[in-house]
Amino acid sequence: MDGFSDLAFFALLVKQGSLAAAAQQLGVTPPAVSKRLAAIERRLGVRLLQRTTRRIGLTPEGETYLVDGARVLEELEALERTVAGSRAAPKGLLRVSASFGFGRKHVAPALSRFARQFPDVEVQLELTDRPVNPVEQGLDLQVHVGAPPDARLTARLLARNRRVLCAAPAYLKRAGEPATPRELTRHACLFIRESDETFGTWHFQQGTRKETVKVRGPLAANDGESVLAWGLDGHGVLMRSRWEAAPMLRSGRLRPLLTDWSLPPADIHLIYPPRAQLSAKTRALVDFLMERFAPHRDGPDDDGAW
Repeated sequence: MDGFSDLAFFALLVKQGSLAAAAQQLGVTPPAVSKRLAAIERRLGVRLLQRTTRRIGLTPEGETYLVDGARVLEELEALERTVAGSRAAPKGLLRVSASFGFGRKHVAPALSRFARQFPDVEVQLELTDRPVNPVEQGLDLQVHVGAPPDARLTARLLARNRRVLCAAPAYLKRAGEPATPRELTRHACLFIRESDETFGTWHFQQGTRKETVKVRGPLAANDGESVLAWGLDGHGVLMRSRWEAAPMLRSGRLRPLLTDWSLPPADIHLIYPPRAQLSAKTRALVDFLMERFAPHRDGPDDDGAW
């Protein structure tokens, strides 16, 4: 087997996630897939995958082979397109990841329109709030809320998004409105449990002044929609992204608090391999999403942006 076909085989194996799934995709037996993988590892003199009966994981050498190999394959594809005098049409399978909240509300509807525009592309959307390694999990594109997690991959700002502190009028009528971040220690606060280290820790900034407040409250969850529902029910103060809270703020069901203080941003990025490595299908989706979310990226940075 030549090096180019070995790279393509390895990329397919990682994307499928198991030897059995790759064998089914290739129309061969699992032992044949295992034998070919072993031959590649023997030729390179390194182990590319950690294998168990149920799953496979990339070794550091395997991740390098996959990421840099994708660039080589893309360069070959670009060369063939140039020689043929045409650009490949977007088609084939696209695996996309997004968070539950933003994915349901904004990514899934966008993909519905994308599917109508590009009927030859099959999109699989995976919603998760757990940390994602796009390379190891064989993703073509990740819609990521917050700072880009991996400097080795390309990150493009999809939409600007600030967080807002707010509460229902019923709660504020009962408990009063905090005038400073420190006063939140006397309030019932509702929050996302992300890790023991950051659990209930809120950060504020006003010019050069910074405040970190450890808050407590009667309810916490690992799901943003649950926390939002509790806030609407008047259980306490909550911090949510503007893309989620903006409709309630406009309707008055929630009221913004401490508006002269800023909160850590939660801008939304597209994470994908360097542009030189992009397939036609991934490039089409990136361009589509960038155009669709342009008003949230280039428009006014206030509640009306969402």
